[in-house]
Amino acid sequence: MADAFMNGAFLPLSEAKVGVMTHALHYGTSIFEGIRGNWNPEEERLFIFRVREHYQRFLQGCKVMRMSPPYTAEELSRITVELVERSGYRQDIYIRPLAFKGTERVAVLKLQDLEDSLVIFAIPFGAYLDMEAALRCCTSSWRRMEDTMIPPSAKIGGLYVNSVLAKTEATLAGFDEAILLTQEGYVSEGAAENIFLVMDGKLVTPSISDNILGGITRSSIIQLARNELGLETVERNVRRSEIYTVGECFLTGTAAHITPVGHVDNYQIGSGEIGPVTRELQRLYFDVIKGRNPKYRHWCTPVPTTVARAHL
Repeated sequence: MADAFMNGAFLPLSEAKVGVMTHALHYGTSIFEGIRGNWNPEEERLFIFRVREHYQRFLQGCKVMRMSPPYTAEELSRITVELVERSGYRQDIYIRPLAFKGTERVAVLKLQDLEDSLVIFAIPFGAYLDMEAALRCCTSSWRRMEDTMIPPSAKIGGLYVNSVLAKTEATLAGFDEAILLTQEGYVSEGAAENIFLVMDGKLVTPSISDNILGGITRSSIIQLARNELGLETVERNVRRSEIYTVGECFLTGTAAHITPVGHVDNYQIGSGEIGPVTRELQRLYFDVIKGRNPKYRHWCTPVPTTVARAHL
């Protein structure tokens, strides 16, 4: 059973190692993605959600960090399908591609002078956040990183210290999750999620210019809301105080799926529980990612079951 693909070879995850002097470990010089594989018990197979779109974003991030993986998005998608097939999982999984500067040098060096490495691994992965009990969130004192500092459109390893600090602050204060603001004080996103508000029969979400990650789950929700519920999404600057008065609020992300928010800064949002629009979007979304909705089946890549069955 192989749980990893590293520098051109499939191998057990326990053998995918790096040295303690690896540049990415010290300086955050890495690009990563998070991709979900969702188990469909009726068909007894995994479906990988929007894998090609994830790798397109991954390669864009690699370009920012002056990395050149020797694969296209289509080739990385095929490698990932084979990896998951070899792994033999029969449950929801999380797939982590990671491109990193693997040179073992302790120094702030030019990116173009460092060697590139690539690893992809898959692990069992359940709920990241409680999707039924509405979260208690707070706005963080840590501000969202600006594009002129570190580009937030790329999933750069070092950038996520910003998220870790915000998440830590929130949880130590008794909250479940943090919401980060821009330098101007507008709402940006959660520690690792995009944010949506339900206002006046529409969805409202911060725009790309508010230093958010252009989330693939975010994009999926915008399309599902428009196509299936007739809800328009408005992308604009969102003031912090607007959140306190809306009827519903939810977070989206590959790990978080669609997670309701019931309180922000100790203000109750709507009923304080999951709202009707959030619940309906959850229902639609989970059918889609498990390959149950024929209209969106093209978003789901099925994993062959031949190798998986051999590990039962």
